[in-house]
Amino acid sequence: MLQQHTLKSLTRAVGVGLHSGQRVEVTLRPAAPNTGIVFRRVDLPEPVDIPVRAESVTDTRLASTLSVGSVKVHTVEHLMSAACGLGLDNLYVDITAEEVPILDGSAASFVFLLQSAGIVAQNAPRQFIRLKSPVEVREGSGPAEKWARLDPYHGYKLRFEIDFKHPAVDATGQLVEFDLSSGNYSRDIARARTFGFTRDVEMMRANGLALGGGLDNAIVMDDYKVLNADGLRYDDEFVKHKILDAMGDLYIIGKPILGAYSAFRSGHALNNQLLRALLAQPQAWDVVSFEDERQAPAGYARPAPVW
Repeated sequence: MLQQHTLKSLTRAVGVGLHSGQRVEVTLRPAAPNTGIVFRRVDLPEPVDIPVRAESVTDTRLASTLSVGSVKVHTVEHLMSAACGLGLDNLYVDITAEEVPILDGSAASFVFLLQSAGIVAQNAPRQFIRLKSPVEVREGSGPAEKWARLDPYHGYKLRFEIDFKHPAVDATGQLVEFDLSSGNYSRDIARARTFGFTRDVEMMRANGLALGGGLDNAIVMDDYKVLNADGLRYDDEFVKHKILDAMGDLYIIGKPILGAYSAFRSGHALNNQLLRALLAQPQAWDVVSFEDERQAPAGYARPAPVW
């Protein structure tokens, strides 16, 4: 049986929120089979649980925000991406503010935290959402067109193309395809950092965003070049971060996906629209588990490799 996984022990990190600039402590704890991933706001007089579900996404400006009533948790996508990349199904995330800490701007710190805590199999079958027919969402036309799509595939692969028309971004790889069965998430994707442009920062800060952002947790560019002294971690770090984000955004559906994701200029909003379109077409997917691990896609039957 291909089993569910959770943490062996709890682990903690302290950082600041990218947009809020607030100090925040996050505690990652084991959870029972079939719990899924649940964020818990422990800073409130009565702790509030926010289960991860596509319908819980209430804001996608620059990050993915989950809500239950008026209680929110922002910027969940990097932690969700790490959980997806490592095959983690059940997890409690205790958090002392309304935004997940940005740490170094990638998913690498979360991968390190999760692997340090240890990942253990649980006595319950891992359930997958399997694509049976294509689902696609599109927005805009001509130069403004963007789209995201899921197709049937026995495994999980992502293909992303960017088009920023910025000299520093254009000088790097514009298209990446990553297959979870054959690639190494920790090595190939997790270290890609979020990025932004100095021309946008003033406007964002006036709107209460990017208050915790800087050169130590993001790639920052002026109109021509990357300003970080140590440059890029990958030749194609920008588009790899888009893959990282997409993995986190799509894992919000609550189960790993068996399918092929492809996108052009997509972002948090379109990724969530894609999940909602998928859920609105129950004939396009089913839920499967694998009693015989040999029938599962390559890569799922073994633990995620360390770095």
